[in-house]
Amino acid sequence: MTNSTQQLLKSVFTDGPIEGNNTSVLSLLNQALQLVCKRMECTAAFVLTSQYDKLFAVDSDIIDTTEQQCVSYFGASSTSEPLFNQQLQDNFPLFESILCNHQPIIYASLAEQELIAADNPILIPLLEIFDDLDIDCKHLGLSSVLQVGNVKVVLGTLCASDTNPVANQYDDPCQFVLNLLEDTAYQLASSLELRRLAVLFDNKNKQYQELFQLLPMPCALIDLHDNVVLQNGVSKHSLPITIGQSLFNLLREDDHPLLLDTLHIVREGILRQAWCEVPLRNGVQIKWYKFSFCQALNQQQQLLLMIEDVTERYRLTDELSFHSNYDVLTGLPNRLQFENMLEELLHEEDQVPACIAFIDLDQFQVVNDLSGHQAGDILLQQVATRLKQLLRKGDVVARLGGDEFGLLMHYSDMSSSQQVAKRICQQLFDHEFIWKGIKHNISASIGIAKVDYADPDIYGVMSKADAACRLAKEKGRNCWHFYNPEDPQMHFMYNQMLASVDITGALALNQFELFYQLIEPLDKPETGIHMEILLRMVQSDGQYISPGVFLPAAERYNLAPRVDKWVIDHLLKWGGNNLAIWKQLSMVSVNLSAMSLADKEFMNWLEMRLMVEPELVSKLCFEITETAAVSQLDQATGLIDLLEPFGCKIALDDFGSGFSSFAYLKCLDVDYVKIDGQFVVNLCENRSDKAIVSAICQLGKDMDFEVIAEFVENTEIGVYLKNIGVDYAQGYAINKPTRLAELQSGLRTPWLT
Repeated sequence: MTNSTQQLLKSVFTDGPIEGNNTSVLSLLNQALQLVCKRMECTAAFVLTSQYDKLFAVDSDIIDTTEQQCVSYFGASSTSEPLFNQQLQDNFPLFESILCNHQPIIYASLAEQELIAADNPILIPLLEIFDDLDIDCKHLGLSSVLQVGNVKVVLGTLCASDTNPVANQYDDPCQFVLNLLEDTAYQLASSLELRRLAVLFDNKNKQYQELFQLLPMPCALIDLHDNVVLQNGVSKHSLPITIGQSLFNLLREDDHPLLLDTLHIVREGILRQAWCEVPLRNGVQIKWYKFSFCQALNQQQQLLLMIEDVTERYRLTDELSFHSNYDVLTGLPNRLQFENMLEELLHEEDQVPACIAFIDLDQFQVVNDLSGHQAGDILLQQVATRLKQLLRKGDVVARLGGDEFGLLMHYSDMSSSQQVAKRICQQLFDHEFIWKGIKHNISASIGIAKVDYADPDIYGVMSKADAACRLAKEKGRNCWHFYNPEDPQMHFMYNQMLASVDITGALALNQFELFYQLIEPLDKPETGIHMEILLRMVQSDGQYISPGVFLPAAERYNLAPRVDKWVIDHLLKWGGNNLAIWKQLSMVSVNLSAMSLADKEFMNWLEMRLMVEPELVSKLCFEITETAAVSQLDQATGLIDLLEPFGCKIALDDFGSGFSSFAYLKCLDVDYVKIDGQFVVNLCENRSDKAIVSAICQLGKDMDFEVIAEFVENTEIGVYLKNIGVDYAQGYAINKPTRLAELQSGLRTPWLT
């Protein structure tokens, strides 16, 4: 029996061609049944098979891939085979019943057996089929269903004589037949399952080869020696690569480390897929290509290379994306990009040890004041280049704004990050910067903090580094400081930095409230109120936080545009809901931060927001600080151009606080100039203050703008300002900031009578 079973396995699987078609399968099964009949000396044999392949759907209820068939062998009466097969397959309930039967069946044409058959739902219809085909059935054996993998098999044999020489050699012929049927059915199911898997594998390989050649993008297989061993048709016609060529021969030597790192990442399983973008010479042109690698999942441990031409994207990136993600002056990532990278790091599952650092150049303003902004720009470019050279591989340096830089150091701890900070301090201190004969000493203050993945957002991490940087600057500059939460001074600074987190929450929960303060005309017959809108943050206990506490953090952490949006949006909503009061008002002033001026998204939003409020916008006046206007002259001019069609006014706030106030006034067509409060608070006692205020007042008359004096603390100052011709006054002597919700009328009550 062993030899016969092995022969059966060989006939069905080994000798048969690996073809996924029914003709091949039926032929093999028919040959196997011939062996069964020969071995058992029976008249006929038949087999029912069922197999399924879940290639595209996990749930067979969605896509039914089951294939069922019946194959038979009737010896000399071969004409009975197709008839029997067809009748059995047409009788679907019987076919299903046999494939679900888990009890073997033995039948002999004896009187007592016929009585048993009368109650058997499988034997009765089977015997009827034999009768219809004039097949004499003296003995019938049917195995129980055998399942191996995705294949089910039921094997049956039939004898047309009363005796069977093979079976009768045994004491229990019935048990012999059952054992033989069960064993043969199991071997047959195993053979069919192995064959099914072989066909599946062969088809998969063919599909892979065909798909590989039909892919619309260039592809190649790379061996362990980094050579091209196979490429599809697209790559042959569009890329300068050939079979047998090393990938490294295609690249410039400077790009070899990048390719080497990418290959290493995939081969070592660090990432399932990795890519690099490299330039290649294709004919006379240099084009950029993206090389994407992943495991080919074959025994040769080859890599699949997919190649994409990204030349056009590089061109567009240079023109568009660079300006949104990188600092134009230094070419470094900007604050937005730096924050995005930090955000991604905090959400990574690996949570690799990392540190961030803030670098603030010491006395940078001196360079600008003595040698001009051009010198300052050149110095920033030199510092950016130097920092990139001093960092470890994989670390990131970004320009956060002004003279401030940020470092993101992966796989870094306190010791390694301090080594980097020490190297930067030493190298920058030794850096010689000479501009037109003037030598400037350069140094930096550095604050370092460990990235704590428990922090809810990036601002907690950045606040720690910022606080450490401030402490380093206070301790004498040209040094670094690592954040230590147990240091009381550090803890105090960190709490200040956390104001930025409060701002984010307050914006989300509307925990701000609008206040107003009157701007009183000193010698004008205005009937409506002229006022400035102020902002307060509301704590959970109902207490108000002054903007002097949270606005510096908003500026520092790029939240100022969001705050300005909130103020303008809620002010206009209040105006729409209180239209009668709004119409009585003379002017409503709103402050804009320097960061909002430089934010294109904010400026676009502002223009659209004003367009939908035609009844309100003519009363608006936007205040920008002198410092913001001077440092961002183009943006300030752009704001003036944007607001002019709406009839909005422009005020220059804190005038006189800078060094070049008068020189820049001629470049800005403003409606109001607000004198910095430092020149007003002691006006009646200080001759210098009187001279400065008088000069600004005269300048207003000559250049056709109106003058507003801040910090008017008493009526004596108000009277003096009125006498010298100042147009407006603002301060506690007139009124203290009041909740906008309490304003009941837009009509003015004169202050000085």
